[in-house]
Amino acid sequence: MTMSADAREALRRLTAAFEEHLGAVASRRGDEDAAVDDAYEALAEAFVRYEEALDIEYAETLPVLLDEDFDDDSLDGHAEEDEEDMDDDMDDFDLRNE
Repeated sequence: MTMSADAREALRRLTAAFEEHLGAVASRRGDEDAAVDDAYEALAEAFVRYEEALDIEYAETLPVLLDEDFDDDSLDGHAEEDEEDMDDDMDDFDLRNE
């Protein structure tokens, strides 16, 4: 597989993960529906893989941040972050990559 094919495959998987997440949310069977949490985790993991592929292949990043608490082993799919913390995160994020 060529390097650009890795990013393209990661993008395909990310797009599919968005579709799966929407399907799970649209058919939610209650506040504690495990399918929604599973889809959330799969989407977050696909996002990380896509961003890593962009970084490796093109030295590029995305203008989107994941919840700082995300890691591949445990994810609170419905964690709430303090608005002030979110503002601090955005202050640290530079879209221009200078």
